[in-house]
Amino acid sequence: MKTTLFLAIVLVSGALAGTVHGIANLAIVEPYLDEAIGIENQNLFASGDEEDTPQFWVEYNSYRDWQKGGQVLAGAILGTSVGALFGIVYALSRNSLPGKNDLRKTLVLAGIMWLTIYFIPFLKYPANPPTVGDGETVVLRAILYLSFIAISGFGAVGFYQLYKRLKQNTKILAFAGYAVFIGIAFALMPPNPDEVTAPMDLVNGFRAMSVVAVSVFWVSVSVILGSFWHKFKPDSEITLAKNQ
Repeated sequence: MKTTLFLAIVLVSGALAGTVHGIANLAIVEPYLDEAIGIENQNLFASGDEEDTPQFWVEYNSYRDWQKGGQVLAGAILGTSVGALFGIVYALSRNSLPGKNDLRKTLVLAGIMWLTIYFIPFLKYPANPPTVGDGETVVLRAILYLSFIAISGFGAVGFYQLYKRLKQNTKILAFAGYAVFIGIAFALMPPNPDEVTAPMDLVNGFRAMSVVAVSVFWVSVSVILGSFWHKFKPDSEITLAKNQ
């Protein structure tokens, strides 16, 4: 493996995909955040905790502009981290993945990782706008969500190892085993501790757009990494060694 080339490919792929994700968030998720924060502001005015003054709106708009301005940069940083993980997993599993070329293989792997470490945990603990939920339970909610990601992710790794050891006509047992395993975990994990009090059309719209934005990231990182891998072949030294 050409280590320097490999690192460059996975980090650049993650950064580019993260940038795309940040742009997608700005375009389709941020409007729901604006609406949710607007509701929170009205509640603050009604309770007397804040006053509806020009000064308040100057500070608020300045803060929101700063948040939105950092959205793409934050996406690139997060994408670099996730892209590194994706690249490592791809390097280790490339020969076992179905597909005739690197692009198809990376798309398959991205689909698996999207399902196991994002979408299944999302179904159990769906995303909510930042203003939804009790601030005192944020740590508990984060622990529950990350725990379910770990359970689903490591469960997928374990059943993948089983999949490799099973005969061709029995490999379906690995998929069935994972489904049963994650179903049990889904039932046993505690529910979200907070009641959703925001308008459900806002919450559901935010959740739907969040899924779209994250899906855009996984498609982007798979296409970019697969294209780079096919072009630069960081594992070509291994391939040459096997052919000698």
